[in-house]
Amino acid sequence: MSGEIYSYLFPSLLDAGAKDVYLTNIMMKKNRPAQKLSVLIAEDQREKIEEIIFKETSTLGIRRREVERSCLQRKYFELNSSIGNITIKAAYYKGELIKYSPEYEECRQIAAEKDMSLQQVYDLIKKEAAEKLLDQKSQK
Repeated sequence: MSGEIYSYLFPSLLDAGAKDVYLTNIMMKKNRPAQKLSVLIAEDQREKIEEIIFKETSTLGIRRREVERSCLQRKYFELNSSIGNITIKAAYYKGELIKYSPEYEECRQIAAEKDMSLQQVYDLIKKEAAEKLLDQKSQK
Protein backbone atom coordinates (compact mmCIF):
# COMPACT_ATOMS: atom_id res chain seq x y z
CA MET A 1 0.00 0.00 0.00
CA SER A 2 1.35 3.43 -0.86
CA GLY A 3 2.51 5.49 2.11
CA GLU A 4 0.43 8.40 0.79
CA ILE A 5 -2.72 6.54 1.85
CA TYR A 6 -1.80 6.98 5.53
CA SER A 7 -2.00 10.79 5.22
CA TYR A 8 -5.65 10.37 4.25
CA LEU A 9 -6.38 7.39 6.51
CA PHE A 10 -5.20 8.72 9.88
CA PRO A 11 -7.44 11.82 9.98
CA SER A 12 -10.37 9.72 8.71
CA LEU A 13 -9.95 7.23 11.56
CA LEU A 14 -9.50 9.96 14.19
CA ASP A 15 -12.54 11.87 12.89
CA ALA A 16 -14.55 8.65 13.11
CA GLY A 17 -13.75 8.31 16.82
CA ALA A 18 -10.42 6.47 17.05
CA LYS A 19 -8.58 7.35 20.25
CA ASP A 20 -5.15 6.69 18.72
CA VAL A 21 -3.71 5.53 15.40
CA TYR A 22 -0.13 4.39 14.83
CA LEU A 23 2.13 2.29 12.63
CA THR A 24 4.71 -0.33 13.59
CA ASN A 25 7.38 -1.66 11.25
CA ILE A 26 7.11 -5.44 11.00
CA MET A 27 8.49 -8.32 8.95
CA MET A 28 5.89 -10.56 7.35
CA LYS A 29 6.32 -14.07 6.00
CA LYS A 30 8.99 -14.51 3.35
CA ASN A 31 10.87 -11.61 5.01
CA ARG A 32 8.66 -8.91 3.50
CA PRO A 33 8.78 -5.57 5.31
CA ALA A 34 5.40 -4.09 6.16
CA GLN A 35 3.55 -1.60 8.34
CA LYS A 36 1.14 -2.82 11.01
CA LEU A 37 -1.72 -0.38 11.53
CA SER A 38 -2.97 -0.17 15.11
CA VAL A 39 -6.14 1.71 16.01
CA LEU A 40 -7.37 2.14 19.57
CA ILE A 41 -11.14 2.51 19.77
CA ALA A 42 -14.13 2.10 22.02
CA GLU A 43 -16.08 -1.07 21.21
CA ASP A 44 -19.09 0.91 19.96
CA GLN A 45 -16.87 2.45 17.24
CA ARG A 46 -15.66 -0.91 15.89
CA GLU A 47 -17.98 -1.33 12.91
CA LYS A 48 -17.45 2.21 11.62
CA ILE A 49 -13.64 2.00 12.04
CA GLU A 50 -13.41 -1.45 10.42
CA GLU A 51 -15.38 -0.18 7.43
CA ILE A 52 -12.88 2.65 6.93
CA ILE A 53 -9.91 0.28 7.24
CA PHE A 54 -11.36 -2.25 4.78
CA LYS A 55 -12.33 0.42 2.24
CA GLU A 56 -9.21 2.58 2.46
CA THR A 57 -6.36 0.08 2.93
CA SER A 58 -5.01 -3.02 1.22
CA THR A 59 -5.79 -5.27 4.20
CA LEU A 60 -7.89 -8.42 3.84
CA GLY A 61 -8.34 -8.98 7.56
CA ILE A 62 -8.28 -7.31 10.96
CA ARG A 63 -7.07 -8.83 14.21
CA ARG A 64 -8.83 -7.54 17.32
CA ARG A 65 -8.05 -7.69 21.00
CA GLU A 66 -9.23 -5.90 24.10
CA VAL A 67 -6.83 -3.67 26.01
CA GLU A 68 -7.09 -2.05 29.40
CA ARG A 69 -6.02 1.46 30.22
CA SER A 70 -5.03 3.26 33.40
CA CYS A 71 -5.36 7.04 33.40
CA LEU A 72 -4.18 9.83 35.61
CA GLN A 73 -6.78 12.19 37.03
CA ARG A 74 -6.81 15.33 34.90
CA LYS A 75 -7.78 18.88 35.66
CA TYR A 76 -7.78 21.81 33.28
CA PHE A 77 -7.20 25.40 34.21
CA GLU A 78 -6.83 28.67 32.36
CA LEU A 79 -3.45 30.40 32.64
CA ASN A 80 -3.41 34.13 31.99
CA SER A 81 0.18 34.18 30.74
CA SER A 82 2.33 37.06 29.60
CA ILE A 83 1.68 36.06 25.96
CA GLY A 84 -2.01 35.19 26.19
CA ASN A 85 -4.56 32.93 27.82
CA ILE A 86 -3.88 29.24 27.48
CA THR A 87 -5.35 26.04 28.86
CA ILE A 88 -3.09 23.92 31.06
CA LYS A 89 -3.77 20.21 31.50
CA ALA A 90 -2.60 19.04 34.92
CA ALA A 91 -2.24 15.33 35.75
CA TYR A 92 -2.51 13.90 39.27
CA TYR A 93 -1.56 10.54 40.74
CA LYS A 94 -3.18 9.73 44.08
CA GLY A 95 -4.07 13.40 44.46
CA GLU A 96 -0.53 14.65 43.84
CA LEU A 97 0.32 16.80 40.82
CA ILE A 98 2.95 14.92 38.82
CA LYS A 99 2.91 16.67 35.43
CA TYR A 100 1.27 19.41 33.44
CA SER A 101 1.26 20.59 29.88
CA PRO A 102 -0.13 23.48 27.85
CA GLU A 103 -2.61 22.64 25.12
CA TYR A 104 -0.79 22.19 21.80
CA GLU A 105 -3.27 23.96 19.49
CA GLU A 106 -3.34 27.05 21.69
CA CYS A 107 0.49 27.11 21.82
CA ARG A 108 0.68 26.70 18.06
CA GLN A 109 -1.70 29.62 17.57
CA ILE A 110 0.22 31.87 19.96
CA ALA A 111 3.52 30.95 18.27
CA ALA A 112 2.12 31.99 14.89
CA GLU A 113 0.53 35.20 16.21
CA LYS A 114 3.59 36.30 18.21
CA ASP A 115 6.16 35.17 15.63
CA MET A 116 7.80 32.90 18.21
CA SER A 117 9.02 29.34 17.89
CA LEU A 118 6.69 26.72 19.31
CA GLN A 119 9.45 25.65 21.70
CA GLN A 120 9.78 29.23 23.03
CA VAL A 121 6.03 29.30 23.69
CA TYR A 122 6.10 25.93 25.46
CA ASP A 123 9.07 26.93 27.61
CA LEU A 124 7.54 30.27 28.65
CA ILE A 125 4.09 28.82 29.34
CA LYS A 126 5.50 25.90 31.35
CA LYS A 127 7.62 28.31 33.43
CA GLU A 128 4.64 30.55 34.17
CA ALA A 129 2.38 27.56 34.86
CA ALA A 130 4.96 26.16 37.31
CA GLU A 131 4.97 29.45 39.20
CA LYS A 132 1.17 29.44 39.41
CA LEU A 133 1.01 25.79 40.49
CA LEU A 134 3.68 26.33 43.16
CA ASP A 135 1.79 29.38 44.38
CA GLN A 136 -1.44 27.33 44.61
CA LYS A 137 0.40 24.58 46.55
CA SER A 138 1.81 27.07 49.06
CA GLN A 139 -1.66 28.53 49.68
CA LYS A 140 -3.03 25.13 50.77
